[in-house]
Amino acid sequence: MNPDIFRNKNILVTGGTGSIGREIVKQLLEADVNRIIVMSRDEIKHFVMRKELLDERLEFVVGDVRDFQSASNVFKLYDVDIVFHAAAMKHVVISEEFPFEAVKTNIIGTQNLVDLALHYGVEKFVTISTDKAANPTTVMGATKFIAE
Repeated sequence: MNPDIFRNKNILVTGGTGSIGREIVKQLLEADVNRIIVMSRDEIKHFVMRKELLDERLEFVVGDVRDFQSASNVFKLYDVDIVFHAAAMKHVVISEEFPFEAVKTNIIGTQNLVDLALHYGVEKFVTISTDKAANPTTVMGATKFIAE
């Protein structure tokens, strides 16, 4: 990662308290960013992460990418320059049990963010993929394939 591309930028990390999102946040803290907006649905993980990563550049937002208005509020409030979209239903078994939830999160949530990124003129949009999106055989793989 070239840290210069993040200099003075406001960066949104969806799913920012999850395993991948959390690591993205930690890496971004090494760059000269203006602000990192950590968005996820899990307020417990927000609380833990806030205690662990004491940095004034972090903003924690409890929100859901599936809810257009919730996501829209983040773009309006924080003047987002770059998006790292790590929010996803990533567990194959859970996605098979709750396919409509996987569709809402992985497809509709991604579409919401893409629409907002275009509307607000976001400079860069990075979505986290999976090997399961290539030639998908599961609900999770199919939803990630469609989202991409």
